[in-house]
Amino acid sequence: MRDNLRLFLRFLERENVLKLLAVILAIVLASGFLISFFEPGVSFISGIWWSIVTLTTVGYGDISPSTAGGRILAVFIMFFGIGLLGMLSASLATILISKRMKENKGMCQSNVENHIIICEWNHRSKAILKELRADVETEDVAIVLIAAIDEKPVDDSNLFFVKGVVCEETLEKANLKTARTVIVLGDDSLEPTGRDAKVVLSILTIESLNPAVYSVVELVDRANEQHCQRANADEIIVGSELNSHLIARAARDHGVSRIVSELLSSRYGNELYFMPVVEEMVGKTFLDLFISLKTKKNTTVVGIRKNLDADVVSNPDPDSIIETGDSLLVIARDRTKNSH
Repeated sequence: MRDNLRLFLRFLERENVLKLLAVILAIVLASGFLISFFEPGVSFISGIWWSIVTLTTVGYGDISPSTAGGRILAVFIMFFGIGLLGMLSASLATILISKRMKENKGMCQSNVENHIIICEWNHRSKAILKELRADVETEDVAIVLIAAIDEKPVDDSNLFFVKGVVCEETLEKANLKTARTVIVLGDDSLEPTGRDAKVVLSILTIESLNPAVYSVVELVDRANEQHCQRANADEIIVGSELNSHLIARAARDHGVSRIVSELLSSRYGNELYFMPVVEEMVGKTFLDLFISLKTKKNTTVVGIRKNLDADVVSNPDPDSIIETGDSLLVIARDRTKNSH
């Protein structure tokens, strides 16, 4: 707190705001004393009040100078005071505009917490951002974008931009130490081998700085998956392979791609997501819970995850027992109906 206050004061001093405030304060005190000297029956405190009211051109009229000295003082404050307040307003406006420009140019330090970091900006980043904003659980979550572009690409009040490539400096600006998830996408300007190499290097840097953060990486070639695994990436997605599987499945079972697209999107139709197991579910069999959720909430359970680090068991045995700490992979139209 003290460090932040010291930095703030240093910033005001650098912008000459402190000097202006000091001059305005001196005028208020001096004029308050002088008006109490010139005008009979006006105390120093009342003089301070009159100085502030006159300086800001409010002019309540509760104290009006009647002496020559008081009126000359009032004229002086009216002319010089308004000019000083104008300079103060201009300085503050300049500071605010400068800060906004620096934020849009990716030059500011991010102070958000429990946020999501997206590395690289391309058409996939834009789609990811849209999906996150369409989800009720992430629509207001702070997102920090690290990318080598000139300025913030979209108008989103909860999107913070850090200009540059993924490195220790930019990750520090993005406040990696308090982030909950990092998404590392491929650089489309590179050929596939170089693109994957950059992703691996990025995830190595990220995991070395904050091993606790959940990392999701995008690869072009499955052969590079082992490098990301050695770098302790939590989730690895091979985009080209995923697309190939979906195309092949759609060729065999027509319409499958539309269902998969619907389940993976938060913007329309049903969603596929994890919901935590609550106390009343513990001890039930998978079949009983399946029937209960389908009947009461029109929610279909398709899998179980025993803990955050375990693989998901899809289509479990009917007599599988639900335990404390499990998560259910479900299909539902409205995520909020399943919130507890």
